[in-house]
Amino acid sequence: MVHSNTYHPDASFRERWEALLYKFQDKICGTLEEVDGGSFREDLWTRQPAGSDGSERGGGGRSRVIQDSAVFEKAGVNVSVVHGALPEAAVPLMTSRGHSIPELSEGQHYEFYAAGLSLVLHPHNPLAPTVHLNYRMFQIFLVDTEEHAAEDAEETKGDERHRVSRTTDALPSDLQSKEKKTSVLWWFGGGTDLSPSYVFEEDCVFFHEKLKAQCDRCDERYYSRFKRWCDAYFRNHHRNEGRGIGGIFFDDLNENMEVDPEKFFGLVQDGFRTFLEAYVPILERRKSAIYSEEEKKWQQVRRGRYVEFNLVHDRGTKFGLQMPGSRIESILMSLPLTARWEYDFQVREGSREEEALNVFIRPKDWIPVNQAALEGFFWPKEQGAGA
Repeated sequence: MVHSNTYHPDASFRERWEALLYKFQDKICGTLEEVDGGSFREDLWTRQPAGSDGSERGGGGRSRVIQDSAVFEKAGVNVSVVHGALPEAAVPLMTSRGHSIPELSEGQHYEFYAAGLSLVLHPHNPLAPTVHLNYRMFQIFLVDTEEHAAEDAEETKGDERHRVSRTTDALPSDLQSKEKKTSVLWWFGGGTDLSPSYVFEEDCVFFHEKLKAQCDRCDERYYSRFKRWCDAYFRNHHRNEGRGIGGIFFDDLNENMEVDPEKFFGLVQDGFRTFLEAYVPILERRKSAIYSEEEKKWQQVRRGRYVEFNLVHDRGTKFGLQMPGSRIESILMSLPLTARWEYDFQVREGSREEEALNVFIRPKDWIPVNQAALEGFFWPKEQGAGA
């Protein structure tokens, strides 16, 4: 059952969410084109409408990629809006993270809605950091077939529709039917993190100060919590190394669905603006710096570590590859154009590479963290989401 005191985003909320994603895809790509001087290639794509098992699929997205340009070896900015039947294999994943959804009865099934913007930028220059951003919304619906929904028709007759609904809801037009769809679970996830090959403390402090200001405008507890979560999540556990110098990361954010989702809409909207303020000045500072062949080689080794994380640990990548009808090019867009795996690679003692590696192994607080905000807060150290 869906508790009456919980909020659930309705169709108009999702429409505004999608508009936000496409708006900032345009803004981010436009800004990056000014920095680079090149143009993004654009691909519009749609999911295969139905699977071999007859399951409904819908949605699609817009992928933009630039590679071998003046500044970027490869950069991708992708918007994805997909919906349809929730695969059985994905249901345990939803409940394993503390979520509770109703058990299915005869004539019922689950459908999902997922919409987000993700980007990864890999500059040519090894002194300029790779950056990742992802913000997404996920919603699950319990669906009664036409036959069973008719039994409940009198209960919903005359209900008012609100911007944020507490009752029956509807997915986009291509899934409209005489079925009854009830939102049972929703959450937001995402964040942004920096993965430099060489660590410049002033860049790290600047980046984290911007993210803290973003979080503080929404909830003063968030930066400290999301910073710790980011350090725990973006980590190659098989090497005991972090992917970079961190940032913020959160998943399953809904505060038990007891607050208006507008709170999280505002957090993400601010996050898109903050990203440009936090990353572009760093990129401008480093993109034309002179570098050596040795520094380029180290960058390629770190790119290899980036690939390892995305393919071995990232929950978002795993979910995308598991989802029937997904677009593989968009899912793997985050991978660098080139990377290096050198057998038994060792950094020289006292080198800048060793200095960077020590930071990746032992996460650092670049700005003060509010310890009181961490009291009683748990973040999963073994898993996370969103690549």
